[in-house]
Amino acid sequence: MKLASRKSGRDGTLLVVSRDLSKAVEVAAIAPTLQYALDNWEQLSGQLQAVYDELNAGSADGAFPLELNSLAAPLPRSYQYLDGACYLSHIRRNRQARGDSLPDDILDAPLVYQGISHGFMAWNDPIRLPDDNLGIDFEAEIAAVTGDVPLGVSAEQATEYVRLFVLLNDVSLRALIPAELKRTFGFLTGKPASSLGPIAVTPDELGELWDGKLVSGKMKCWVRGELFGDIETGIDTPFHYGHMIAHVAQTRAFEPGTLVGLGTVSNEDERVGAGCIGEFRAMETINTGKASTPLLKFGERVRIEHFDRAGHSVFGAIDQRVERL
Repeated sequence: MKLASRKSGRDGTLLVVSRDLSKAVEVAAIAPTLQYALDNWEQLSGQLQAVYDELNAGSADGAFPLELNSLAAPLPRSYQYLDGACYLSHIRRNRQARGDSLPDDILDAPLVYQGISHGFMAWNDPIRLPDDNLGIDFEAEIAAVTGDVPLGVSAEQATEYVRLFVLLNDVSLRALIPAELKRTFGFLTGKPASSLGPIAVTPDELGELWDGKLVSGKMKCWVRGELFGDIETGIDTPFHYGHMIAHVAQTRAFEPGTLVGLGTVSNEDERVGAGCIGEFRAMETINTGKASTPLLKFGERVRIEHFDRAGHSVFGAIDQRVERL
């Protein structure tokens, strides 16, 4: 099924959305918010699925035309946001551009950081920052949303606890990140709030796109109105969602509503472009000795959208303009 949150308070109001994203039903009588639904998934998911089936059949009471502009992030705030760097071509290009190689232990465990989870931007919220010399960039990703995940879960078992998937823009500030990483305490100011696509989708709704480990399909990215990346999301990573979840769950259990991303999507074939400007600039440096594509400035726009094999949008789009705070 497909779910969304209408703008209302800090956590939104839960909506069930039709498969074609044209209609919705408010389901406050079942679950007032998506977080409430996730907290009680075993008891409530069947009721939500029944509403979804009725909505697609045209028989749901209270159905109304879906207005995307009325939507918040599906999960406006969550208990935890974990993001990785799992696509090796993304890591390799960025390291090669600065004269480094992949570390010898790169395949031992996924790279993970913990980002802001207390507030996700809506799909069309402006990216507001005080200065456009901060190296403003986007990162196109698909994140899993989990239920309760037990401490010590295995990679093979971990994906059983995935409840939803969402489109994610992991906004990054390239001018701040190098100094933070050099200090060896990880990302902080270089990773402001991220944004989520308008629609959350259950694994079963993805059909053949979800193989139990990765989500396939084409991630298309536009920068300043030009197609920038057309990337296959289900290949070119040695790590899947189960690996990410299990790695972190070695020492902690997860609360429902934890987001887990695999990092910027990337393919070995550089002809498909890139899922962030930073990687594209790394390819320019490797190929020509100099990066020439600028990072984002005030007034410029980025759009991210993931498509199934028939060319249908899976999560709706993220479409954001960079603005001065």
